[in-house]
Amino acid sequence: MSKAALADGLCHALSTSRLRAASSWRNPGIASLNRQWNLPIHHARALQADAPQANDEPFRKQLKDEARRKRQAVRSTVKDGTFRSSVGKEKDARLAKWTLTVGLEIHAQLNTEQKLFSTAKSSENGEPNTNVSVFDLAFPGSQPELQKATLIPALRAALGLSCKINRESRFDRKHYYYQDQPAGYQITQYYKPFAIDGRVTLYDHDGIAIEDGHSVDIAIKQVQLEQDTAKTNLQPPSTAFLDFNRVGHPLIEIITHPQIHHVQTASACVRKIQAILQAVNALTTGMEHGGLRADVNVSVSPQGSENLGQRTEIKNLSSFKAVEDAIVAERARQIAVLEAGGVIAGETRGWTLSSTETRKLRGKEGEVDYRYMPDPDIPPLFISEDLVNHLGTSLPVLPDSTLADLTTNSGLTYKDAKTLLSLDDGERLDYFDEVRFSCTSKRVSSHEPWPALDKMVGNWVLHELGGHFNAASTPFTPSRVPAESMVDILASLHQNRITGTTAKRLLAMVFDGDKRAIDIIIRDEKLNLDRLSREEYILMARNLILENRDKVHQIQQKRQMGKFKWFVGEMMKQGKGNVEASKAEAILKELLGLD
Repeated sequence: MSKAALADGLCHALSTSRLRAASSWRNPGIASLNRQWNLPIHHARALQADAPQANDEPFRKQLKDEARRKRQAVRSTVKDGTFRSSVGKEKDARLAKWTLTVGLEIHAQLNTEQKLFSTAKSSENGEPNTNVSVFDLAFPGSQPELQKATLIPALRAALGLSCKINRESRFDRKHYYYQDQPAGYQITQYYKPFAIDGRVTLYDHDGIAIEDGHSVDIAIKQVQLEQDTAKTNLQPPSTAFLDFNRVGHPLIEIITHPQIHHVQTASACVRKIQAILQAVNALTTGMEHGGLRADVNVSVSPQGSENLGQRTEIKNLSSFKAVEDAIVAERARQIAVLEAGGVIAGETRGWTLSSTETRKLRGKEGEVDYRYMPDPDIPPLFISEDLVNHLGTSLPVLPDSTLADLTTNSGLTYKDAKTLLSLDDGERLDYFDEVRFSCTSKRVSSHEPWPALDKMVGNWVLHELGGHFNAASTPFTPSRVPAESMVDILASLHQNRITGTTAKRLLAMVFDGDKRAIDIIIRDEKLNLDRLSREEYILMARNLILENRDKVHQIQQKRQMGKFKWFVGEMMKQGKGNVEASKAEAILKELLGLD
C-alpha cells in the first residue's frame, strides 16, 4: 500500500467544508491566567519538568524490594479520623469479608512528531514554550487541524490490545478549567471513541496475585484519543510556571472494565499494557519517565455481594509501586469507614509517594459536571478497513510472543526474560538481540558451536554490563559498550583465548572508554590465556587448602559449599587471568574428596 493510499484511507471522509470560526466564543484562559499568575504567556519559562522522576534503583533490586514488601502483613489503623495502611500481602483478617474491585484509566503519550490538532512539534525537550501554536494556547479564532499521522500509533496500540476499530468516531469537549488547560475544555472521545472491546491477558509470570491462578483476562471498554495538558511547575510559596510544550500532545486513554480484584493484578495490568504499547512503538517512554500515567477506580463491597461499592478515583499515579500502594491504602480506608458504619463518598483522591494514606482532592465529577458536548469544529473521523488490515498484518511481535521465544527457544529464565522486556524502554532487548545475532553469525567461521549461546549473552547483557551501569548510576546507552565489542569479548571467551576474569576486565575497560578493538587490547595488555599445567593447578590448590584448614573442615563436614566457591575465587585471583574456573573446581573437588 502506498503512503498516499495510507494517508487517504486513514481519514478519507473528513468534511471539506470550511471549519466554523471560533469568534463566537470568548476564551477566558489567557486573560485569567495572566491575572492569576502575573506571568505573561510568552515569557513563562518552566524551571524544570514536572514529570515523575525516574527511579534510579537497579531494576532487579526493585523486584527484590517489591517481593519483600509483599511478604509483610497489612496493618491498618484508624487514628484521629485518618486512615493509614502499610503496604504488603493481602492477609489482613478483615479482607475475607470484603471484595476489592479496581478499574483502570491509563493515559499514554503517543510517539508522534506533531501534536494532535496543530503542526507544532510534540517534543517536550526544547526550551519551555517554544513548541507551541496559537491553537495550543486557545487564541480566539484559532482552529483545530487533525494531524492524520498521529492516528497511526494510536491504531497500533488499539490493535495490540485486541480492540475493535470503529470505522467512524467523533471528538467531544470535556469542560473544566485549570491553569494548565487554556481552552477551558479538553478535546477527547467520550461518546464514540475510535476503539472498543479490547482485552489484555495477564499470566502468573506477569506478577498477578496467586488468587487469580495461572491467567486472568481483563476487558478493555474503550481506547480514546485526547489532548495532554501543560506542565505546571510550582515554586513555593505562591508562584507557578507554565510550560505549554506539552499542551495538545496526543494521548490515548485506555479504560478497563472494573474486573480486577487484587492489588498485584492491578499493577501487573498497568505493566503489561505499557509493555504492549512499547512493543508496537506507540509510546513515547515508560511510566518511570512520565510517558504513561494511571488513574485507579477503587471500591469495596461485602463478600458475595453482586453489587459494586461506591468507587473513588485516585489520580495521576506515576509508578507501578504507586499503583499498588495507593490501592492498598484506599482499600483499607474504605473498609474502615464501612465497618464503622460510615458511607463512602464518590470523590477524587490523590496519592503521594511514600505516603500511607490517600487524600481527598475534590468531589467526584460526573458526566453532568464536565458538560460533555460534541466538538462543533471537528468533523467525524473515518478510518478505512484497508488501513486497519494493513496495520494489523504488520504489527510488531507482542510481549507474550517475545517472552515465549526468550524462555523456550533462548533458554532464559522468566525472571531474566521479563527484565529484558522491561528495561530501558526496550533498548536493552534490542541490544541483546543485536549481540545474539552477531554471535550466532560467527558460527559460520567457527568449528565449535556456541553452547547455551542466548543464555550466556543474556547473562552478560543483564548482569555483567548492567552491573557497570548501576555502579555508575547512569542510564543504559548501547554506545557505551558497542555490540561488536561485546561480541568480540564473548567470542574470545568461548574460544578459550581468555578466562572469564579477563573477559570482565575487558568489559570494564571498554565501559570506561577504551576505544581499541578487543583483539588489540588483548595483544597490547598481554591478556591471552597462558594455560597452566595440571601440576600447577594442584600446587596452587594444595597451598590454599593447607593455609585454610578451618574452611576445609566446614566444606567437608558441614557441606558449606559457599566456602568451596571461595577457594575457586582465590585460585582465579592468584592465577591473574590464567586460571580456568572449571579446571580449578575439578582439582579442588579431587583434593577435598568431594563427589
